[in-house]
Amino acid sequence: MQHQEFEPPEELRDAIKCFWYDQRDYGEEESGFDVMPDGYAEIIFHIGSGCSVAQDGGMRALPSPFLMGLPNQPMRFFAKGRLEIVGVRCFPWTVFDLLGLSAEKGGVRIFEHPIARLQGELESLVRSGKIDGAVSVVKQYFLGARAGIAVDSMLYKAGVAMRKANGTLPVSEVAAAAHATVRTLERNFKQSSGHSVKDVSGLMRFEQARNRLWVYPDTNIAGLAHELGYTDQSHLSREFKRYSGTTPGAFARKARKGKRVESGGPVAFVRG
Repeated sequence: MQHQEFEPPEELRDAIKCFWYDQRDYGEEESGFDVMPDGYAEIIFHIGSGCSVAQDGGMRALPSPFLMGLPNQPMRFFAKGRLEIVGVRCFPWTVFDLLGLSAEKGGVRIFEHPIARLQGELESLVRSGKIDGAVSVVKQYFLGARAGIAVDSMLYKAGVAMRKANGTLPVSEVAAAAHATVRTLERNFKQSSGHSVKDVSGLMRFEQARNRLWVYPDTNIAGLAHELGYTDQSHLSREFKRYSGTTPGAFARKARKGKRVESGGPVAFVRG
């Protein structure tokens, strides 16, 4: 497994969290892996023998690129052989404007778009081992796209407040930070992302809990609930199970086992 993350240029930091590259070898047989929800939308370019998603009791082959929005439960993907990914991790209130698409709820979205023209060049660069070059191509594309859209200062301020608090702020305080009424913020936020402020905040907070338990599986869950602003441990457990399909305790046990059998990276969840 190889994973790298790349900072966006200054001009993109209000829209894109990071660019990333991931390479894994799944062997000759089709292997499944779960992707847990978090507070970001991902644009995924994949190179290799293909990638599929579990859907309606079967598997649906995915083109490259595809958009992964904000699902509210784990999604099951399948791949075999060598799979390489160049990803763009976007803030959910900016991704649709960047792509010039109408906002939709989370999950995998397949779309026709000029960005697909990058696929051939990216394949050539990635297969030649020129990962920095591939990421640079994607950066240049989004610098051009970003220059063509106006900044919504209200959503920008709301996003800064939400990220700084890791999703723990109530909607009223997010609105105050954005200098807007709750009603206006909610309307504009949903138009831009397809989700409410509360939806995205909940995913941000879950991501903090998930990451903490993966890195520190012996973390006291009651203490973590208090630190992240949940009402109590039961509240954290309900939200954690809602988004992950498992309890915090079971996830922590899996994390301990995963660290023993594979020190190279997480096995309980995979981005992309």
